[in-house]
Amino acid sequence: MAENSYIQSLFSLEDRVALVTGGSSGLGRRMAFAMARAGAAVVLAARRADALMDAKAEIEDAGGRAATLEADLLAGDDAIAACAEAAAEPFGAPDILVNAAGINLREPPEKVTPESWDRTLRINLTVPFFLARALVPGMKAKGGGAIINIASLQSFRAMANGIAYGSSKGGVAQLTRAMAQAWSGDGITANALVPGMFPTELTGPLFADAATRDRLAAATAIGRNGELPDIDGATIFLASRAGSYITGVLLPVDGGFLAK
Repeated sequence: MAENSYIQSLFSLEDRVALVTGGSSGLGRRMAFAMARAGAAVVLAARRADALMDAKAEIEDAGGRAATLEADLLAGDDAIAACAEAAAEPFGAPDILVNAAGINLREPPEKVTPESWDRTLRINLTVPFFLARALVPGMKAKGGGAIINIASLQSFRAMANGIAYGSSKGGVAQLTRAMAQAWSGDGITANALVPGMFPTELTGPLFADAATRDRLAAATAIGRNGELPDIDGATIFLASRAGSYITGVLLPVDGGFLAK
């Protein structure tokens, strides 16, 4: 029993507050669910009210605490500041931030426009920095915190029709290191997960084609694509006391895709 208590103390998120952007679907929704199961109160931020309510209900049905925050983070700088301020209302200032909102337009280079380029970099790279910076004072006041960004296989490898997305996710890799350098002295860790191929809205076009899906599974060392529960452990690890001396790291959760 004593050993179980020790392990629980390492990974428990009791008395923690997490803000998850993109929390209504995909990996963001699953990461919010995992943290809530570990004891955190979770604020789900996204644009779609119905999807947010579904995610909130899923967490509450499992015994967790969640609140929703309708936010269009593409709407401008004021939207980011408003999101940071509103996120503190349900449970207090967040001390965990998961930057899971993102887009991948999958445009070939000749189809990329200045507007689509700016949109991709804003939601994938600009918002994570400015939202984190807005939350840092609250984290400092609570004695520390954890920032978890979402990098990508394309942070390391170029892929077809991914020039804008890959550029943004390469930026996320360096942003994560720079965040760690800037804020870890204040007890705020900054790390990024590097998901492999998981079935989400973002990867829907890839999973819709059986040949592509099988090819991606074969490219991993494990031999299968990811399933949403596969992200739970890494999320809780980086958010909890167990990961408190880990910062500036990009942690692949990819079944060994990058290892091959």
